[in-house]
Amino acid sequence: MAQFAESRSKRDVLPAARQQLATLNASLNEPQTAAVQRRLCTLAGDLFQLCGEVFFDSDNYADAAQCYAEAAHVSKEAREFDLWACAMTRHAFINIYERQYKHASPLLDGAAQLAVRGHPTRTTRYWVAAVQAQTYAGLGNLPACQRALDRAEQVASLDDKAPATGWLRFEGSRLDEERASCFVTLRRPDLAEPALYKALGQATSARRRGSVLVDLATVGAQRGDVDQLVMSGAAAVDSARKTASVGYVGRKLGDLREHLVPYLGDRHVRYLDSQIKDVVSASGPKQ
Repeated sequence: MAQFAESRSKRDVLPAARQQLATLNASLNEPQTAAVQRRLCTLAGDLFQLCGEVFFDSDNYADAAQCYAEAAHVSKEAREFDLWACAMTRHAFINIYERQYKHASPLLDGAAQLAVRGHPTRTTRYWVAAVQAQTYAGLGNLPACQRALDRAEQVASLDDKAPATGWLRFEGSRLDEERASCFVTLRRPDLAEPALYKALGQATSARRRGSVLVDLATVGAQRGDVDQLVMSGAAAVDSARKTASVGYVGRKLGDLREHLVPYLGDRHVRYLDSQIKDVVSASGPKQ
């Protein structure tokens, strides 16, 4: 998992993860005690989610969905409710990125129910709430979005918080950018901009910084501020190039192009549009 977190491109860890899964699968096909079987299923659930993240980060949603479905299956066999809920939440992310918010909702409702049965020191239920907020934002429901964000913020009051794992890294530090992203989706730049500048100062990785910069560019477009649109958009393009992160920053940049259309009479905006197109098309979906 440290290799995943530190990799410039998340595809770098895929061969090792697949090899470990093959080893686990061979062990699962042999006679085992119930306790060992559950442990193997738990490990497999962790690795399937890792592989799913790699595919998702590469904009390969079909393979990511398959991995998340397998992760949910083995997590269910292991009766690891937090792991199972996280697999469903990651699966819902695919629908969110495809803007299929109505399809994400039942997955997240199921994940929320599972999270209640999970370990009380895990942050699962708060992460599910944060992702539900994104879905409500996509559906245009500001009050429900804010309620979900408020539930997610309760993670700060969690006593004896369990250590982060490879499959559950939520501890609330990204809530400012997630709240701001929701407000961007809801086309509320007045609410989004203060949270985005706060989040930009807290961003600890090129991916997170790139994501916030795309949202700031979108806010510029929503407010008619071409200078902000161009400056933030160009900085986000630079982040995408540095991280080789098409599935994350690159996909958001692709969505940003829609907001450029009213301003294409400006040569700086046209240049930004061409740069975004080059970054996204050069990287392309990875198979």
